[in-house]
Amino acid sequence: MFTLENLVRNNILSLKPYSSARDEYQGTEGIFLDANENPYGIHHRYPDPHQKALKAAISSMKGIPIENIFLGNGSDEVIDLALRIFCIPGKDKVIICPPTYGMYEVMAHIHDASILHFPLTHQFQLDMDGIFRAAQKERVKMIFICSPNNPTGNNMEKLEELIRNFSGIVFLDEAYIDFSSTPSLITQLNLFPNLIISQTLSKAWGLAGARIGMAYAGEEIISLFDKTKPPYNISRNNQATALDILSQQETFEKNKATILSEKKKLMSRLAALPFVRNIYPSETNFLLVEMEDADLVYRGLLEHQIITRNRSREVANCLRITIGTPEENNILIQLLENRTL
Repeated sequence: MFTLENLVRNNILSLKPYSSARDEYQGTEGIFLDANENPYGIHHRYPDPHQKALKAAISSMKGIPIENIFLGNGSDEVIDLALRIFCIPGKDKVIICPPTYGMYEVMAHIHDASILHFPLTHQFQLDMDGIFRAAQKERVKMIFICSPNNPTGNNMEKLEELIRNFSGIVFLDEAYIDFSSTPSLITQLNLFPNLIISQTLSKAWGLAGARIGMAYAGEEIISLFDKTKPPYNISRNNQATALDILSQQETFEKNKATILSEKKKLMSRLAALPFVRNIYPSETNFLLVEMEDADLVYRGLLEHQIITRNRSREVANCLRITIGTPEENNILIQLLENRTL
């Protein structure tokens, strides 16, 4: 039987969280002399530390109770807090499945967690047998999975099987789920007490500059995030910006449809290029493209101020190309077709 307390660090279980001024008085009216704020200015008051209005909007949009939502200063804060809560420095191990998002490994090193690498298969799927063998032998607290995956772009299969049979915490990063044909697993949270799902407003919602990351999990895990987070981790401006963007559902759907349509066009044009060897299937807003000489193409594009991501160290001879506006995509493909690099 799964018991969350057996996975959480003892010092986190016993931690008494910091109580801010806005925890002790949550009203909006009055003469505020409690938080040592400057009485003058426009942005002189601390923001709501619990982001109640923003959580309510996300709860309504996702159909998930507020008690199952944590908001962080970007997805990286969610990763950081998860490691802080569960992994004892110098003792516990985490599983990472490259090629994948590089911050899992960086954050694991910061928290002095030992890393077990289980590379994806040739089809960019999880090595299920290897993962389960390691989980039985090693002190594995967490596994990080990105689906759709970055930089490969594909959805991971057999996720529910993995979550059901993994004895530690499964951290499922769904940063690109809004572009995917496969639905999110947030509707399955009640079935999996060991599951943390991370999402973001940085990708499909176009708020990379505002740094809003979401974690969805059972109430017990969310309460641990709340007690370990900085007191005012999301600014008032960013909360207001996110609320405004979330109210523009029609614009969101229109922009997403354009991105997905442009992705199909770009795939077709790229596939016709003689130096393109492969375009990997994508459930995201980017394409992983294998070329005869990705380094050469990358440098050539830079000379025209077109910046792609060279992922050749992770996947041989591959560029990761984000889908831009129709105008940006046309400039890119015309350069490639005319071989003016």
